[in-house]
Amino acid sequence: MQKFKTKLLNFCLPALLPVSLLLIWQVASQFNLISTKFFPAPSTIIKTAYTLVQGQELFKNVTISLYRATLGLGIGASLGLLLGLLTGLSHRANQLLDSTIQMIRNIPHLALLPLVIAWFGVGETSKIFLVAVGVFFPLYANTVHGIQSVDPELIEMGHVYQLSRWQLFTDIIFPSALPAILVGLRYALGIMWTTLIVAETIASDSGIGYMAMNAREFMQMDVILVSILIYALLGKISDLIAKFFENEANHWQINE
Repeated sequence: MQKFKTKLLNFCLPALLPVSLLLIWQVASQFNLISTKFFPAPSTIIKTAYTLVQGQELFKNVTISLYRATLGLGIGASLGLLLGLLTGLSHRANQLLDSTIQMIRNIPHLALLPLVIAWFGVGETSKIFLVAVGVFFPLYANTVHGIQSVDPELIEMGHVYQLSRWQLFTDIIFPSALPAILVGLRYALGIMWTTLIVAETIASDSGIGYMAMNAREFMQMDVILVSILIYALLGKISDLIAKFFENEANHWQINE
């Protein structure tokens, strides 16, 4: 019984604040305590979302945004992981690559937007490129950090057991670095959605960001808020997935 109560509390407590804010928002809207012109009631936003779903417009734009986010994440995270592994494992690669990558990392990637549009136009390539650049650096930095933080005694133990270089990597180095890599992934997911929001609101003719900017032209605040909430929901789902794998990795390490 106590275990059930603990689980129920853990489930309900995180939802307490957002649900309370929504209720206050709804009541304030009904009593005209806030302007519904700029802050439509939650009930209005739900109705708008339902209408958009029925018209297929919402599904279409969410699908396009997910495609851009997923492809950009796949490219940027893969390159970040591979270069991070190379730099972390090889002293020569670290000397050759790390200084340059760290210098480029200090350039805000969203500042590249005008240049990227000049290079690739306003098509899909520019958005995917920006997302890939945004997620590259967290994966790279955390991968390097994770590898360099591996306990030297574990590596020494691997040498004692005469593990091959591949076995040393797969059995000791990579599992030890995995929690840091997954932290980088969680951070990268946040950057992914932030980058996509900016890219879609500035240079796009489709996607959730475009839907919000198009609604702004007609002062459709309910559609704008639906778009913002969708971004928030997608970001939360992404973070929960990454957090699940992070917890699994930590749990596996403890059991080991």
